[in-house]
Amino acid sequence: MYMKNSYALITGASSGIGLEIAKNLAGRGYNLILTARRTELLEELAKEITDKNNVHVDLISKDLSNYEAPKDIFEFCESKNYHVDILVNNAGYGIKTSFHETSIEIEEDFIRVLGTSVIMLTKLFIPKMLSNGGGKIMIISSVASFAAPSAIQPLYGPIKTFMNRFSDSININYKHKGITSTSVCPGFTTTGFHTASGVQDEMDRVPKFMVFSAERIAKEAVEATLAGKSLCVPTKTYKFLVFMLKNIPQSILRLIGTALAPGRYDRN
Repeated sequence: MYMKNSYALITGASSGIGLEIAKNLAGRGYNLILTARRTELLEELAKEITDKNNVHVDLISKDLSNYEAPKDIFEFCESKNYHVDILVNNAGYGIKTSFHETSIEIEEDFIRVLGTSVIMLTKLFIPKMLSNGGGKIMIISSVASFAAPSAIQPLYGPIKTFMNRFSDSININYKHKGITSTSVCPGFTTTGFHTASGVQDEMDRVPKFMVFSAERIAKEAVEATLAGKSLCVPTKTYKFLVFMLKNIPQSILRLIGTALAPGRYDRN
């Protein structure tokens, strides 16, 4: 299937969940625009996906910690007359150092990639979606958005909570106009995220039944987004966990969290 000028744009598409979302959408016949920092890797992935699927794949290498990056990505799509009908805000990472050891500049870049760039890209593309009759937005959040504050990466959970609320606001304002936003909240997922974020030791101590493949998460995320669901918590395991997070006292959850995710609440 080749839908001329109709594209899905995926940030952080070079690895992990973003890459699997790209593969899943290509398998469904969607043309793709891949964006991430590493040009050579994106080129390899674009060729791989194009060779396997009858779709067009383009790419633009951008670092979303740069304030101008969302605008550059939007203008790239405009210059090529690409209609972005699906916007996947997936790019993200973690900070290795403790909050008091991290510079303000590093924290600002972190907030920009996980938060501000999501808002900017969504703001830029929504007018085009409105003129095209609708669209789908996916925001990769986290189960951490429902959890108690953590001793590991103290800004990560709060930013993801903010992204959930932002996604809700998009639905309130634009769902009746054909635009839906899906907040995807995965739990522990097998990607390079934890190694890059400096918490692989903690990840290795998580029970295997709580760790799922990026491919599994991507499949459920795409299905929920295409169906226009406002929230997607992939897997029954994490659906149950989120239910507990919403209904059980935080003091008890902290004890459970310490048992299931050692280091999350006891790191100095």
